[in-house]
Amino acid sequence: MTECNQFNFEFEGCGRREIVARFDGGTISSDGGAFLLRQTDKRLNILARLAECFLDGRNQKQVDHSILEMVSQRIYGLALGYEDINDHEQLRNDPVFGILSGRTELEQPLAGKSTLNRMELGSNKQDRYKRITCRTEAVDELLVKIFLESHQQAPDRIILDIDTTDLPLHGQQEGRFFHGYYDCYC
Repeated sequence: MTECNQFNFEFEGCGRREIVARFDGGTISSDGGAFLLRQTDKRLNILARLAECFLDGRNQKQVDHSILEMVSQRIYGLALGYEDINDHEQLRNDPVFGILSGRTELEQPLAGKSTLNRMELGSNKQDRYKRITCRTEAVDELLVKIFLESHQQAPDRIILDIDTTDLPLHGQQEGRFFHGYYDCYC
């Protein structure tokens, strides 16, 4: 552990404004831009409707994290680039994620990686330890409903162009990756 003895750094000001960097900000987050996503969800009400696609078989007297809170936490995490569920061990104490997930008591942590993992993998109805199940047909219906809501009038037909062909690339092009099946860079 290093010992830092400088507590603030002064930068060139901007007009009459002073610019100072300090290390006494308390609990902070680097994901403040996520509030735009939250406002969009408030308008479209997608996460609440997605949470309704889950069946919650847990004893509600012992539940600390609602399905809506966990779905919100996981979706916002994915949207902000935290695709690994292990990231939520740190994010569960992030005040921005608490607000995004709808938590009113921000001093209480959000769901941890194990709880979120049980929600994600809870599609097997025969496992007695998996109390949360996702109704995939309800998710499919919701996606179609959201698509149709985005149009003034329902389209006559919908064309899904699903083309998984990877094209071989030559040189050091940006975004290239090695594809094991084609045995080349695509």
